Amino acid sequence: MVWTPEPTYEKPDISVRATTLYYQIVAPVMLPFLSRRLLNLFRCRENKCFFQRNREHPPTGKEFDKLVHFEPVLQKNGRTEQYLYVESAEEIAACARVQTVEFHGWGSRAGEVETPDRMVIDLDPDPKLSFETIKEAAFQLHRSFKALGLESFALLSGGKGIHIVVPLLPEAKWDSVREFAKAFCSTLAEADPKHFTVALPKPRRRGRIFLDFLRNQRTATAIMPYSARARSGMPVAAPVGWDELEQIDRSDAFSIADVEQLLERAKSRKLGNWGTAKQHLPLIG
Repeated sequence: MVWTPEPTYEKPDISVRATTLYYQIVAPVMLPFLSRRLLNLFRCRENKCFFQRNREHPPTGKEFDKLVHFEPVLQKNGRTEQYLYVESAEEIAACARVQTVEFHGWGSRAGEVETPDRMVIDLDPDPKLSFETIKEAAFQLHRSFKALGLESFALLSGGKGIHIVVPLLPEAKWDSVREFAKAFCSTLAEADPKHFTVALPKPRRRGRIFLDFLRNQRTATAIMPYSARARSGMPVAAPVGWDELEQIDRSDAFSIADVEQLLERAKSRKLGNWGTAKQHLPLIG
């Protein structure tokens, strides 16, 4: 592709136009989760999809100059890159109009880049595992976080797993959040090696759920609530309550076609405070 040196992926059979309409409708309920959060955008154009990681990678990020805001972030290589963020529902819709299909967010927001305000554990299952097994794992993490005094929330990924989201006050730095997430997941994997693993090589994950704690490091991202997924059927990453998760039978239970239901759910008492909690990262060691 002449317009990007970044890795590209075959565009699935999806309607970018329908996705844009979806975001125009759902943007107000997405905004609390996206506002000022540094973003990577998964865009689809010319039958290819690619990640817009910041303004220069790939250079197509210049198309956002009058649409969104940028935060300068110093990289390990010494360069400063301009990362995108939004502050309004209109800006979310503007991203969709330039072929954004998925919104992936950092763990931190503009102005507080070095202090994450959430921790995410991605339950990444072996494809052979049932969704019932994944749900049991989610409940186990919920109980384990609760034992540590932390509220956690379940997000259907719209893919094959569930994300466990733990909101935090933006106090601890990246290294502390990553080390806590790693220690938490490693402890679970050691206690129940039959079901959990933190091993990176895929052959060592067979038959188990990979507890992906690596999303809790600087520049790493996770799919955002209410983001569509660039997959057949256009599933959505959907927040769910712990009391209703037992009745849900797959991680792509909602799609952009369910936008009215998603709006109603977002305004319900059940999900009114989803992803919200003022809590400190516990000390380890």
